[in-house]
Amino acid sequence: MACGSTTASATWNMSSLKAALPSVPIQAASSVHFSIGLPSQSCRKIPTIKLPAPVPVQSFVGLAPFNPLLSIFSADSSTFEHSFNIIDTGGRFFAMRHGRKVPKLNRPPDQRRALLRGLTTQLLKYGRIKTTRARASAMRKYVDKMITLAKDGSLHKRRQALGFIYEKQIVHALFAEVPERYGERNGGYTRIIRTLPRRGDNAPMAYIELV
Repeated sequence: MACGSTTASATWNMSSLKAALPSVPIQAASSVHFSIGLPSQSCRKIPTIKLPAPVPVQSFVGLAPFNPLLSIFSADSSTFEHSFNIIDTGGRFFAMRHGRKVPKLNRPPDQRRALLRGLTTQLLKYGRIKTTRARASAMRKYVDKMITLAKDGSLHKRRQALGFIYEKQIVHALFAEVPERYGERNGGYTRIIRTLPRRGDNAPMAYIELV
């Protein structure tokens, strides 16, 4: 690289300064080279400083567009939804439960069905049990259905009852006693009696019994 030199008697002006400085070549943005020519007898070299490549900053944008000004007018985006990120967090979205009166009982469907089957079996076995009001109201229709199946008395209805009630002996006793006990009654085979709340969590309790 050429180095400019001047004499002591030379006068300084802008043209002489521009002539003394070397031309700097244009390089990439990742590395910047600094070289300065000093008006002296010796040429001083400054070491090259290499800057690291810029790293894009990751930011959480949610459903905001990547680039709202460029993505809308781009040729490959045909719809506005194409400009948005889709973030899958594994969550589930449920609509409002309008018109659905199925009591959840804080259990998944399989556990809820097993709970109702057990409560129905115990009520038909003992005639009266104590449970929460929500469980008593939920099991009421299943007890009425088992009694309705027993009033029919056919083999198909008996097998349906055997598939729901856990104990086989209760099914046979139910089909033997129901036609005489509830032959003249059309529905309303159970009665719910409210009682004091449960000690500990203050849950509303009730007795449910066969009429």
